[in-house]
Amino acid sequence: MNYKGSCHCGNIAFTVEGEIKSALACNCSICSRKGTLLWFVPATQVNLLTPRENITTYTFNKHIIKHQFCGVCGVQPFGEANDPQGNPTFAINIRCIEDIDLLAVPVHHYDGKSL
Repeated sequence: MNYKGSCHCGNIAFTVEGEIKSALACNCSICSRKGTLLWFVPATQVNLLTPRENITTYTFNKHIIKHQFCGVCGVQPFGEANDPQGNPTFAINIRCIEDIDLLAVPVHHYDGKSL
């Protein structure tokens, strides 16, 4: 399935291919404040429709995850990092995907706070 997503103002837009089988809700200091529901996909499945210049990056702690957000509206549609095998991966915030039923997506809770 091919999904379209964006930040609130549309300054950052993308498509992503795959099947959303579940999402992850993390309780770490940043995820709990943002309320993201994350779907992890290989970077090869994501197509940015807007230039990288539209994306603002925030890193903290070990500076491994690039928390990507819109500098205009402040919404974070995704983050970027490498998976445990070193492959580039996107953590898509499914709340930023158009026309999906969030209540139909099983959510797994992750204790990132304790790491």
